[in-house]
Amino acid sequence: MHTTIRFGVFEVDSRAGELRKQGAKVKLQKQPFQILQVLLQSPGEIVTREDLQQRIWPSDTFVDFDHGLYNAIRRLREALGDSAETPHYVETLARRGYRFIGRAESASIAIPSPIRSLAVLPLENLSHDPEQEYFSEGLTEALITTLAKIGELRVVSRTTAMQYKGVRRPLREIARELDVDAIVEGTVLRAGDCVRITAQLIDAPRETHLWAESYDRGLRDVLALQAEVAQAIAREIRVKLTPIDQARFAKIHTVVPGAYDAYLKGRYHWNRRPAGVVEAVKCFEQAVTQDPTYAPGYAGLADGLSSMGAWGLVPANEGCIKAKRLAQRALEIDPSLAEAHTSLAYATMYHYDFLAAEREFEQAIEINPRYAAGHHLFGLYLAMMGRYEEAYTEFQRAIRLDPLTVSQGLLGFNCIYSRRYDQAISQFEKILEAEPGNGPALCGLGWAYSCKGLHEPAIAALRKGVNLWPGTSPLVLLGEAYAAAEQRDDAQKVLEQLFVLSKERYVTPYGVARIYNALGEKDEALRWLETSYQQQAEWLLLLKVDARFDDLRSNPRFQDLLGRMNFPK
Repeated sequence: MHTTIRFGVFEVDSRAGELRKQGAKVKLQKQPFQILQVLLQSPGEIVTREDLQQRIWPSDTFVDFDHGLYNAIRRLREALGDSAETPHYVETLARRGYRFIGRAESASIAIPSPIRSLAVLPLENLSHDPEQEYFSEGLTEALITTLAKIGELRVVSRTTAMQYKGVRRPLREIARELDVDAIVEGTVLRAGDCVRITAQLIDAPRETHLWAESYDRGLRDVLALQAEVAQAIAREIRVKLTPIDQARFAKIHTVVPGAYDAYLKGRYHWNRRPAGVVEAVKCFEQAVTQDPTYAPGYAGLADGLSSMGAWGLVPANEGCIKAKRLAQRALEIDPSLAEAHTSLAYATMYHYDFLAAEREFEQAIEINPRYAAGHHLFGLYLAMMGRYEEAYTEFQRAIRLDPLTVSQGLLGFNCIYSRRYDQAISQFEKILEAEPGNGPALCGLGWAYSCKGLHEPAIAALRKGVNLWPGTSPLVLLGEAYAAAEQRDDAQKVLEQLFVLSKERYVTPYGVARIYNALGEKDEALRWLETSYQQQAEWLLLLKVDARFDDLRSNPRFQDLLGRMNFPK
């Protein structure tokens, strides 16, 4: 049984979390919908602002409550075709709160509980060959990605599902932990270019089998196989495929077996980044060499090269500049690939074409709102543009889709950029409690400590992080921390070390500028910032929000550089 509340031409289905107008679903974000639910619980009565804050906005919310409430009420009124001046449904009581003034009636409806959410547990590798683990992991991820394209279905992310690899526990318990209605489990056996997949769908609370099937295919047809399995599950759980869903499944083509194999290896290493990014790039290169028409291979390669540039492993002309061309090639092959739009957006922002990057991020999210990487990279872009509250929202969306995503760390860096150092420290400590060897979190923690003037813990954290994050970026942060602590000799030693390393591998000039600025050598800092601009250095995107250069912001040379960066207003 569940209750539908009707008023005027509208109805609210709390179970489905939907507002409908004359039977058609009305697009409404989560918080405006929650406000409507609260108001409908007490029609005609005042619901105070404090009550709404307590029930809908968590106490540690990052965004400004007044601003958030104003926007949520505005969106609710837009959805209802209502107005503050002549309200039909939602009345504002100045400085007090809101109340629902429409005529509402409820109806209890008895329906069978549908399956709205599921988890795909890691497919078991029946070959028991450790060398084939990448293959079973890759097919698991591919099936999750395919199922997640069904608009009405919530699918647990790959990183969360992978925590249950090899775990033998009652499915009812796993489903309860993951808050899902059903479980998909199965096996995979590969022999050369042939693959056998078995899959079964289980009603988790009752632990009853709803559907099971076995498939034998060649690797060339494995993409069609994934779509076939996804559609079979959708039919079984009575999820209606929209025309968009159907179009996605119809656009399946064959793939060269060697290319797909290399792509799965690339994804296997990519999921172990930053340590595995170099190997991932090699695999993605093999994939597009084997099949020059395989769009996901180009998108994967673009992401790998952009990340190598962003982490300071390679200069921009070997990272993001190449990545942009590769992402464009992926979109020429498949314009509907959300991953490729995200890849293009990510590479484009490192070309300092910010508005074009934002358009690509928005298009990627519109195509696939459940692509966690699209949200967390858009969040990174927004953070570097100084739009911290919007960035926070995108990171939270990514985390909801994939709780173990790198967005947890980016959330910490967003706090650093917005000068919320205590929040940043808390966020990085939470990550390190679960994963003590997380290099980016150690470096973020050291950076935040240094910004607060806590020099000893900053240096201690950065010393640990130096060998746990690829490239020379951790060394740059350590040198800067020494300089901020007035340990000039140690800072100079780091600079000398970076100059020696620069003869063998890439060292970001932006990092050198930061160390010189921390040493009080402003002219040298500005000279290296100019070099960063000429080289399109990856870290230069931080220029607008980097607190380390706050003492230079009034300098005409700095202002000129900031103007040439063409940051959006």
